[in-house]
Amino acid sequence: MASNVFVTGGAGFLGINLVRRLLAEGCGVVSYDLAPFDYPERGRVTEVKGDIRDRRALKQAMQGCGLVVHTAAALPLYPPDDIHTTDVVGTRNVLEIAHELGIPRVVMISSTAVYGIPDHHPLVEDDQMVGVGPYGIAKVEAEGECVKMREKGLCVPIVRPKSFVGPERLGVFALFYDWAQSGHGFPVIGSGANRYQLLDVEDLCQAIWLCLTLPAETVNDTFNIGAAEFATMKEDYQAVLDKAGFGKKIKGTPAAPVIATLRLLEALHLSPLYKWVYETAAKDSFVSIEKAQRVLGWQPKHSNQAALIRNYEWYIAHKAEFENKSGVSHRVPWKQGILGLVKRFF
Repeated sequence: MASNVFVTGGAGFLGINLVRRLLAEGCGVVSYDLAPFDYPERGRVTEVKGDIRDRRALKQAMQGCGLVVHTAAALPLYPPDDIHTTDVVGTRNVLEIAHELGIPRVVMISSTAVYGIPDHHPLVEDDQMVGVGPYGIAKVEAEGECVKMREKGLCVPIVRPKSFVGPERLGVFALFYDWAQSGHGFPVIGSGANRYQLLDVEDLCQAIWLCLTLPAETVNDTFNIGAAEFATMKEDYQAVLDKAGFGKKIKGTPAAPVIATLRLLEALHLSPLYKWVYETAAKDSFVSIEKAQRVLGWQPKHSNQAALIRNYEWYIAHKAEFENKSGVSHRVPWKQGILGLVKRFF
């Protein structure tokens, strides 16, 4: 497949990993993002700085492309209005313009956040969608836009990944890696005996590639994507502390008072953790990937522990590049807020 692939959010964490995969497969790539594409591969892609809420700029940039992968999103730390206009209206723009231009397929990157805080596991693709908070609600509405466009003849594979890690991933995971690298233990909400599935970005990119290249009648559907091998949260995160080599441990905490405290800290803008993170962190959280394995022939290579360690090793190797930087995307560490003070007790 040598078609030009239009990647929204191409300068983001998933974006750059996907761009690298597409380049390796011989594809031309157009990266469309508000952020600059400041990676070594810059000279090999067509970079367009733009907002998916700007229909005119989006349509101009998308012309000449044969396929679209829609990864751009306003993440949960963004203001609620930005989340809605980007994740819902922006998604509608991407889908409608692709259809207008005759582009036959748009791969939509959604999230398992559409399941809310579930009461059973594993979650399957036809389980009820109940978004929690502005981000979860917006992702549910964005999937609704995808279904509408399927009815108009557009092929729209929807990929629902678990939280994914790997090279270039910072965000909330940078907090954990910072504590590990500086010789601290790390607290988890609750006992840590819950099973919390993650995903390596390399495995996610493989699933996206299959959704781009397999027949439309095979992929015009919705797929959960996550690690096949995962243990308890305490066991999986302990692997990173063991890799750090300071003999520190993951420590459980009483869930109810910690969650109540984090709600207050979030309201006061003193913590980077948002509701869906701390409300689900003490619970089981895993999806069935059987459908993706059966229909797409997809098989993940990395376990939770391997993915976390791979991301931690990248963090250590590149830490000097993002020191003194912070923000609300996955490209930069999130400000630790008052949690930076808690660090000294671990």
